[in-house]
Amino acid sequence: MKTTIVFFTLLFMTQLNAQVHNKSWRDIIYKSEDSWFASNEAKEIAENVLLYQRDIGGWPKNIQMQNKLAAIDKTALQLLKANNKDITTDNGATIQEMYFLSKMYKQTPDERYRKAFLKGIDYVLEAQYENGGWPQFYPLKKGYYTHITYNDDSMVNILNLLKEIKDKTDAYSIKPSDAIVSKARIAFYKGIDCILKTQYKQNNVLTSWCAQHDEKTLLPAKARAYELPSLSGYESANIVLLLMDIENPSKEVITAINAAVTWFEKVKITGLREEKIYNEKGKVSDKMLFADENAKPLWARFMELEDNKPFFCDRDGIKKYSIDEIGEERRNGYAWYVTSPEKVLKQYPKWKEKNGIAALKQKEEDKYYVVVAQDGSGDYQSIQEAINNSKAFPYDRITIAIKNGIYKEKIKVHEWNRNISLVGESKENTIITYDDYFNKVNLGRNSTFYTYTLLVEANDIILKNLTIENSSGDIGQAVALSIFSDRVVVDNCKILGNQDTLYASGIGKQYYKNCYIEGTTDFIFGSATAYFENCEIHSKKDSYITAASTPKDANFGYVFKDCNLTSNSETNKVYLGRPWRIYAKTVFINCSLGNHILPEGWHNWSKPNAEKTSFYAEYENRGEGSNAKSRVSWSNQLNKKEVKKYTLTNILGNSNWYENL
Repeated sequence: MKTTIVFFTLLFMTQLNAQVHNKSWRDIIYKSEDSWFASNEAKEIAENVLLYQRDIGGWPKNIQMQNKLAAIDKTALQLLKANNKDITTDNGATIQEMYFLSKMYKQTPDERYRKAFLKGIDYVLEAQYENGGWPQFYPLKKGYYTHITYNDDSMVNILNLLKEIKDKTDAYSIKPSDAIVSKARIAFYKGIDCILKTQYKQNNVLTSWCAQHDEKTLLPAKARAYELPSLSGYESANIVLLLMDIENPSKEVITAINAAVTWFEKVKITGLREEKIYNEKGKVSDKMLFADENAKPLWARFMELEDNKPFFCDRDGIKKYSIDEIGEERRNGYAWYVTSPEKVLKQYPKWKEKNGIAALKQKEEDKYYVVVAQDGSGDYQSIQEAINNSKAFPYDRITIAIKNGIYKEKIKVHEWNRNISLVGESKENTIITYDDYFNKVNLGRNSTFYTYTLLVEANDIILKNLTIENSSGDIGQAVALSIFSDRVVVDNCKILGNQDTLYASGIGKQYYKNCYIEGTTDFIFGSATAYFENCEIHSKKDSYITAASTPKDANFGYVFKDCNLTSNSETNKVYLGRPWRIYAKTVFINCSLGNHILPEGWHNWSKPNAEKTSFYAEYENRGEGSNAKSRVSWSNQLNKKEVKKYTLTNILGNSNWYENL
């Protein structure tokens, strides 16, 4: 009860002291000389700023921080620390307080200023939606406040803050840790991606943005009664200025800017001048429009989504198409016409010279080489997004270069995405991981086939310098890499998992070179003709390495050449393979077999008939596990004549798809 009374007392006090568009607090922050921030007056205001910050890290809006606080007010603020209601980035809140604290810290390095600033960064990062947008209030407040909010530059202010942090500029005197900088970088580019996805298409042509977009559908959304879904002449301007400030912009960013500028030119209002009439108190008492061929261009704050027609609204939410049709309170109390896009048009020629049409043309020429980077420095942040945006059935090979990072994605290379190379920056640090497993997927007896981390359905695919991992642990069937297409090369990759790590299947041909493949039970399984060369095959516990299901009429199944079979120290009872289907074919040639390989070598999976129909063979293997004399009687030891047919060309066919790796 006490807290509630204090809360409403403070709320009343705040409303008396606050004005939404009062610039006095902003003037203190942005217009004061740097030396002023070392003054006692500044320090007193800083104490207020610290008091108003809530435990979550953000601030409420419309607070005139320079107003003196009585002892009772300070006590009330202390009691409200844990109350996270109405914390926001609207009307400049939180971002401007952080900037103030940064200016204070530069003059007086008080540790409290630094901690409060860093807490503000944590708040901003926590408030971001997974799709990259930010709500108006966080924690979320019911109503239109949950929408992605460009209104009054809320999201642009956040992104400008994050941009300075990720670029490690001197805009803020307080320097976050590298870990926070990394998070800020990722959050920034997620935000840019959200901006690109919310740019409105009118008759399939990119235009601009609404002041708020639905956080789920990303479509233009309604806010207050007079703020209807529309195209915004105001908020869109600062969004474009933010995009224009990005160094080495992607082709998507370039396209977005060019489209928005074209739209600004199309919808600008010329020959009309807005004049404000002020009363004796200096407040706007009326707004009037006059014809003036020399007037600077204007833009409507709200325009129809279908045809860009300007409209106006009173608090009843009914559209009017003349400002004279709405009441005095809304007509004079809202900015229905703006000039902010003029700044965009002035900067555009210089930006275009640096990044515009010529850069876009160059990037278009590079459409067969795209970059995926989690920090946003590439063309895409998601591997799947890069695949999805690749040309279907291309004549030329498309290379998707993937920068180092941990990509938690469930990826599918569709049948029409043929002729693609997924090339990691390094095998050790370019990691694709996911954690589906049989019981988690829970789609019936065939759930195993849905557990993949990376699925390849397309022909003519190259996977290179990647770690592909199923991270679910040793809890049953869980596929890391699933391939059942033709002419697929896996070069210098790590394939990590437990049971059923690699599903090498289909009726096509696959080539694995210089790879590390690990697992527990049947961790290389399927029906493909697959050639493994110079690979390390690592057993993590006593079980079976291969479980081939080679088709009856196939000449070859799995062939391992010059491979090294290793194990954990506690693993000492491993079979080379067992037949998943009775015509299984598996051959090991010139391989090093550790002492974990059992003397009998092969298992019939309790299928006596498979001893007659399967084909298991070896040739000149070495190591403690290569005891040829002790192998099961129904396996084979190849002679020199027989081994000659196990050449790369004979098994995989025409070499033009794998020879130039």
